[in-house]
Amino acid sequence: MTHLDSSIPSTKRFRTATVYLAILLLVSFSAACGKRRPPLPPTERVQQRTELLSGAQQGNEVILTWPAPPRNAPDSSVQSIRRIDVYRLAEKPDARRGLTEDEFAAKATLVGSVTYEQIRNAGESLTYADALELTGTPARLRYAVRYVNASGQRAAFSNFLLIEPAVRIAQPPTMQRTGKEVTEDAINLTWQPPVANIDGSTPVNLLGYNVYRMDESQSTPGQTPLNSSLISGTEFADKNFKFGSEYRYLVRAVSLGTEGAQVESLNSNIVPVSPRDTFAPSAPGGISIGPSPGRLSIFFAANPESDIAGYNIYRSTDPDLPKASWTKLNSTLLTRTSFIDDKVESGKKYYYYLTAVDTTGNVSQLSDVYSEIVP
Repeated sequence: MTHLDSSIPSTKRFRTATVYLAILLLVSFSAACGKRRPPLPPTERVQQRTELLSGAQQGNEVILTWPAPPRNAPDSSVQSIRRIDVYRLAEKPDARRGLTEDEFAAKATLVGSVTYEQIRNAGESLTYADALELTGTPARLRYAVRYVNASGQRAAFSNFLLIEPAVRIAQPPTMQRTGKEVTEDAINLTWQPPVANIDGSTPVNLLGYNVYRMDESQSTPGQTPLNSSLISGTEFADKNFKFGSEYRYLVRAVSLGTEGAQVESLNSNIVPVSPRDTFAPSAPGGISIGPSPGRLSIFFAANPESDIAGYNIYRSTDPDLPKASWTKLNSTLLTRTSFIDDKVESGKKYYYYLTAVDTTGNVSQLSDVYSEIVP
C-alpha cells in the first residue's frame, strides 16, 4: 500500500491519491481485459525413440534393422537427428528378461553408430551390422539404439532386441560363373557348398540355401529370398526375369541355430548377370493356302512365344531358287495370321514360306514351303 506525506496540503493530497487510484485501476483493468500475448511455443525435444528395432544373426554378425527417422527438420533444429548410437549388453541366457532403461544404460556398451550421412541417404530403413567374436560360452545379447541430435542430446532407448547367437554356423557358399547362366526360360545359378563352419569346425551345420537377387534399384538384397523353400542342392533357376535388365545374385547357407531357429551365413560372392535375348522364335507352322480366282489366301498359326513382333512372308515361282532370293511380299511385319496375295496370275503355281520375328529382332528358321495353283 502507498502512503502519502502528511505535510502536503489536503487538497494536493486528495489529488495525488486520486491519481494513484486511477493508475491502479488502469493497471488492473489492463491485466484483466487487455490483449493476451501469443502463447510461447512448447519446448522442443529430441526425436521420439523408435520402437521397431528388429534383427537376426547372419554368420558371425547380428544385422539390426529399424525404420529410418523422419528427416524434415532443419539441421539447426534439435529435431534433426545427427547420429544413431547402437548399444549391446551381453547377458547370461537365464538372466531376467525385464530390464529398465537405467539398468541397461549402466551396463551396456556403445558398439557403433549410424552416421548423419547414412541417415540422409537411407531409404525406408536403416541397418547396422555388429560383428561378433563367437565362443562356445552361451550368451544372450541385448541391443537397443537411441537417436542423438546436434547438441548431443539423446532420446530414450529403443525397444530391446534379444538374440542368442549360435556358434557353429556354416561359412558362406561360393558362387560360380559358367558363361551359360542365361537360357531362353531361366537364369541358371550354381555354387560350391561351404567346407566348414565359421569357427573352422566340421561337419558343416547345413540345412540348405537361400538365393537373393538385386536389380538396378537395389544396393542390398531384400529380406525375402527368391526360393519359396530351402534349396537342398547347389543349383537354382530364376525363371522370373526380364531380358535387358541387370541383376546381381548371391547365396547364403542356412544353419540350425539356437532353439531350432534357422540362421543364414554371410553373403556369398556376388555374380552379376545381364540377360540378353539372343534366342530366335520357333518357325511358323500350321500353314495352309486357300485358292480363289485372282488370289491366294495364306493362313498360319500364331507362334507360341509371348514376344513375337510379327511375321514375314516370301514367294517364288521356282522352288529351287535359293531362299534368300525369294520375294518378300510384306513391307512391314505382319501382325495378323493371314495374308492375301492378289498379285498372282491364273494357272500359275506359287510357293511360299514364312519367318517369325520377336521384339528384339531375332528371326526364326524358315517355315516349311507350301504351294498352290491360282484358279
